[in-house]
Amino acid sequence: MQLPTWVWLTTMGAIALVIAFDFYLVARNPREPSFRESLLSVSVYVGLAVLFGLGVVVFAGPRFGGEFFAGWITEYSLSVDNLFVFVLIMTRFAVPREYRQKVLIIGVVLALVLRAVFIALGAEAISRFDWLFYVFGAFLIFTAWKLLRQDDSEAAEFHENAVLRVVRRVVPTAPAYHGARLTAVVSGKRVVTPMLVVMIAVGTTDLLFAVDSIPAIFGLTKEPYLVLTANAFALMGLRQLFFLVGGLLDRLVHLGKGLAVILAFIGVKLIFEALHHHGVPWAPEIPILLSLGVILVVLLVTTVASLMASARAGTAAVVAVAEQPPDSDA
Repeated sequence: MQLPTWVWLTTMGAIALVIAFDFYLVARNPREPSFRESLLSVSVYVGLAVLFGLGVVVFAGPRFGGEFFAGWITEYSLSVDNLFVFVLIMTRFAVPREYRQKVLIIGVVLALVLRAVFIALGAEAISRFDWLFYVFGAFLIFTAWKLLRQDDSEAAEFHENAVLRVVRRVVPTAPAYHGARLTAVVSGKRVVTPMLVVMIAVGTTDLLFAVDSIPAIFGLTKEPYLVLTANAFALMGLRQLFFLVGGLLDRLVHLGKGLAVILAFIGVKLIFEALHHHGVPWAPEIPILLSLGVILVVLLVTTVASLMASARAGTAAVVAVAEQPPDSDA
């Protein structure tokens, strides 16, 4: 895709305006949004992404449109997995419910900026060293293997990353929240509040997730513009998605396995494309429509299987309680 500079500037400006408006809404009325409000907001963001993808189809062709949709759906699916960790972070730092929106939107902005840098570096590296596709493919397959081996107890733990440990060790931190303020004066000394610490935790944790997701989307499209916009659309609605599906996350018991299959598929696709590019005759080129179909089918099967397993577990729990003998007086 040969895009003029004004297209990049217009796109980045539009994304910045949407995020700024979102931040204005949060700052104006800090509270936990209702289910109806979250559903409406997520629908708007999904609608914007679909319209953007259709625009790519019209102006750049179905190939690039398919690449955007495949990348966006993959990034959005991985973002749902991120929400598990965000719930743990919010619980770990005891964030007041009325300030969770602000934490999420600042964390998302930080993650988007860091991902933009990551994408720029990755695109430049790939353009110079095409053997990196082998590395990315092997890394995604290894990540998928780790996801399949991960048990529920590992998934339910939050471990502070190196950036967060340095901040907590070096920067004086207040023992309690001071509303939504990021700094406060305690005993005559300026310190940061837990609000800033938890924002750093959300932003840097999402960046760590990008270590998996950025190579995955580069396996679906090599166009930096599509990589960046797919990530932006996946992240922009993450705040509302947190409140929409927060209560349903425990029911998506097989999500990790589905994501593992998707990452493994993209990893194999990357390696095959690299082999095909280097003249290996038996290595196939996997078309983007096939990739999109595999991603959608895996997500559908994973969601249905998760909901069925959760329903069976709930029924078994009710039966177990009903079969318990009543307590008798001694």
